[in-house]
Amino acid sequence: MIQTITLAGGCFWCLEAVFRQLRGVESVVSGYTGGHLPHPAYRQVCGGDTGHAEAVRVVFDEAGISLRDLLAVFFASHDPTTPNRQGHDIGTQYRSAIFYHDAAQKAVAEQCIAGLEAARIWPARIVTQVVPAAEFYPAEACHQDYYAHNPHQPYCQAVVAPKLAHVRRLFADKFRAVGSADAA
Repeated sequence: MIQTITLAGGCFWCLEAVFRQLRGVESVVSGYTGGHLPHPAYRQVCGGDTGHAEAVRVVFDEAGISLRDLLAVFFASHDPTTPNRQGHDIGTQYRSAIFYHDAAQKAVAEQCIAGLEAARIWPARIVTQVVPAAEFYPAEACHQDYYAHNPHQPYCQAVVAPKLAHVRRLFADKFRAVGSADAA
């Protein structure tokens, strides 16, 4: 079954780079959601006044990867305990959120968070929001597949590449083969 989930966990370049390489993921689009300004631009969202989060809309086939596995990768891809912050990126646009598209997704997200809290993986409480999916606005073309197009850019070298390598080590069995032609 094909599903869509929308996830926010800091800079969308990081999440997109990770989710694009997962088996079972059909497509990943970077964009903005959860705010009040229609059709926001990157500079507006970065200003922190639109209410939007940088997010990725992930379309996946449950025959290839389950929502639980996607969420496990999501939680390993960012720090879900820091409200409105990921590393040096600060503001509500960098919040951790799961924008669910149906009641079943909400239930799975809440179960995953409860399980992670019980396991005490992080020293602080998880602050990831679990909220209904809102209007999603795709980011400008220059932000789509950013890491693949800009691997030598300093932010990509210092932040995206190490995060991608870390998650790949943890979930090697969920990733496509390096150089695979079926990348999302």
